[in-house]
Amino acid sequence: MRRKGAGKEGVPGRRSKAWSAQGQNVRAIPGGRGLNVVGSVLAAAERGAGIVDGLIDFRPEDLRGSLRRGMESNLIVFVVDASGSMAGRDRLSAVTGAVISMLRDAYQRRDRIAVISVRGSAPEILLPPTGSTVTALRRLEGAPTGGRTPLGEGLMMAHELIEREHRREPGRRALLVVLSDGRATGASGTAGARRAAAVIRDRGLAGSLVIDCERAGRIRLGLAADLAKRLEGVCVRLDEVSADSVAGVIEAV
Repeated sequence: MRRKGAGKEGVPGRRSKAWSAQGQNVRAIPGGRGLNVVGSVLAAAERGAGIVDGLIDFRPEDLRGSLRRGMESNLIVFVVDASGSMAGRDRLSAVTGAVISMLRDAYQRRDRIAVISVRGSAPEILLPPTGSTVTALRRLEGAPTGGRTPLGEGLMMAHELIEREHRREPGRRALLVVLSDGRATGASGTAGARRAAAVIRDRGLAGSLVIDCERAGRIRLGLAADLAKRLEGVCVRLDEVSADSVAGVIEAV
């Protein structure tokens, strides 16, 4: 999938690849980390530097540091369509299980996870960004479902949350995960969802993954796939929306 913010130094962790202060030495570059001696010598040689009193005649423009590639931790923001009683409960249950599974590995991965519920007249942040399984269980269990689907409003809430977290930790890259069939029945409607997707896409602070929850039928509307396209993200349809399947597809991206 398209990883937004490539080239920026990430917060160290173990989820996804990033340019980092730690990790494998990729190559020597101007302005890199530390002093890359071999790269600096080669740069001086390419310039035609002479030997003065047995020493290479280095100049400031010859100096090279190291570009390193390590692993980073992420901010993962779930936007979950919790409208409809049974389907909404199933989606929230799957996300809750996936969140707990991922946070149990948080000591190594150092991820932070947030959950936004899209239901009723307005979306709600069920889980502010956290790395705590205790907090996640306390806040997610028994969350209400049903009502309309203010999808556009939920996406804008996710955008604002990602913006706040970016100001606080610029190096922590975000992944937006939307569980929805793409229908937007809130006040802003489909137009609002498309506007919010454009804002998220243009700001470029998050990669996007849409998990298509449209029920099987003779006619498929393809609204989730359209949303993923507008986000410039990836759309995945799962045979079963469960904790394991949701966590598995996030692991894969």
